[in-house]
Amino acid sequence: MIGSTSDRLPEFACATTSGTLICVSDNVDCGDRRSRKFRALPPARPNDRLRFVDVTATLRCEVCGFDASRWSDDDLERTLAHTGDLIDYVVAGSPASIDDLPLDIDDDPVVATHRVMHRLDELAATRRLLEPFEPMVGLVDSLQASSGGVPKLPITGAVVGPGGIEGDGQNNRRNHGRPWQVLCLYSSDLLGVLATEGHPIAAGDAGENVTISGVDWSRMRGGLTIEIGDVRLRTSSPAAPCHKIGDSFVDRNWNRIDHLGRPGWARWYASVLTGGTVRPGDQITITA
Repeated sequence: MIGSTSDRLPEFACATTSGTLICVSDNVDCGDRRSRKFRALPPARPNDRLRFVDVTATLRCEVCGFDASRWSDDDLERTLAHTGDLIDYVVAGSPASIDDLPLDIDDDPVVATHRVMHRLDELAATRRLLEPFEPMVGLVDSLQASSGGVPKLPITGAVVGPGGIEGDGQNNRRNHGRPWQVLCLYSSDLLGVLATEGHPIAAGDAGENVTISGVDWSRMRGGLTIEIGDVRLRTSSPAAPCHKIGDSFVDRNWNRIDHLGRPGWARWYASVLTGGTVRPGDQITITA
């Protein structure tokens, strides 16, 4: 399991981080396929072997919410490939000058991804301090879920956890379902406008889990905090439309809600900071 290292160091201890990020600056490379990093622990007794903790496998940060146990290899790879986009969604449109220093990307994908997610949290906090944001208050109009694919079907309530809505899933995990994509949000007000344009679209048809009314969707951006009762979410990126939702649009023009071509019309992905229960009619508050 540990590769060649296991012959030299047969005893390993499970890591307990207690919610605290473990420093990896003085770790040794275990040599396995993921180049995971291990931290030497002092022997419990004088004659004990050295024990090593797998730091990257249990990396958890209470500041930005990163939890390595929730990330697949593909999640890590695809997130690192979209680092620039994720940063842009947080800082784009800001009249304030937000310094975006180069990221020191570690060879270990877990450590590198944590640094990206931590940087996003820092940038959101910096923008919050430099730029006033008038909170938006609305209502949860509807909730939708499916075991995979679209449309997502109405549900009367949702238990929301780190993986999104319990019972919800995605058929294509290559492009969906990363920890910062576990919930898809959309404006029911915009759905109404689309319907008046003749598009045969209803809540859930575009794959959204939560439809929200009463908020100015054009103000949505990455790094916003959404509160629905005890549930706290963090917006990350607009959801790129694809052919799978084409039947919900006249002439299968799914780009009608593309963020690049029609800013302010895209669905938004969010991660879960704190779980809980959500029901239609719940108040929703969006802050920076």
